[in-house]
Amino acid sequence: MKKIKYSAAINQAQHLVMDKYESVIQIGVGINTPWYVGQTMNGLLNRYGEERMIDTPVSENATTGIAIGAALSGYRPILTFPRMDFMYYAMDQICNHAASLNYSLGGNSPVPLVIRAIINRKGEQAAQHSQAIHALFMHIPGLKVVMPSNAYDAKGMLIAAVEDNNPVIYIEDRELYEFESEVPEDYYTVSLDKANVELEGNDLTIVSSSYMMHQCRIAVKALAEKKISVDLIDLRSIKPIDSETILNSIRKTGKLLVVDGGWLTGGVAAEIISIVVTQGMQYLKSNPVRITLPDLPAPASFVLENAYYPDNTKIFQSAISLCL
Repeated sequence: MKKIKYSAAINQAQHLVMDKYESVIQIGVGINTPWYVGQTMNGLLNRYGEERMIDTPVSENATTGIAIGAALSGYRPILTFPRMDFMYYAMDQICNHAASLNYSLGGNSPVPLVIRAIINRKGEQAAQHSQAIHALFMHIPGLKVVMPSNAYDAKGMLIAAVEDNNPVIYIEDRELYEFESEVPEDYYTVSLDKANVELEGNDLTIVSSSYMMHQCRIAVKALAEKKISVDLIDLRSIKPIDSETILNSIRKTGKLLVVDGGWLTGGVAAEIISIVVTQGMQYLKSNPVRITLPDLPAPASFVLENAYYPDNTKIFQSAISLCL
């Protein structure tokens, strides 16, 4: 294995699945524009042509409907939203059709659709271009929702998502694109429903996903210097949630800190805490703590962004308070 960037791992996965399955096609706005999708589509247009790399007009609802129709017709489309915010325009197609069609038709019409959703946090992009709305999709029956935090998982989970017969919302954070980890060159999959215990400890359980896992890793190193050992759990999937792995950790540590890159109310952190309180309350030694975005739209000022987005310092301080 060699170290490659998160964006390169996504690119590798797409080359591999398009080589293996002629039914895999790519659809979306700007997918053939390298900068727009963070180099994740490099080489695909030249290799597979416009018949399989379909750059579309700006019409998210229609494009999503086309992708669903293709999935029902024997294709395995990868539909890409370079800005997750624009998925709001396609909510009818995603929630009323992609998520429910197979159920409505008696389980005889699978919808093998992968939707790549890219979060563009920070960069003074403000309220309509930097939203992390993953919790909305977690609420919808019929969807799987995954959020890989490293290059190894990014590649393996994208391949697994393409092979799955259910619609999968595959969420990337653009801030992860430059981070490297060891990735095999060959074809492999990573489970879409199993969390990863990245580090084992006895004092505190920290649960997170996607870009916030990077911030947690920094905080955990600082906590180790204070002789605080952490069970660090990477959710990988937020629908379904691997509750068994989380509860096993809580039985050991008795303390829980959940870190999520979405908003506070009705979010992933709230769901994790609900699982622990309803199924493992007897193991808790203190009240669970969650770190999220505030219930406010993202600001358009660099100074305000520093206050808006939680970082490793806030995670470290919250963990210290929990372990006192």
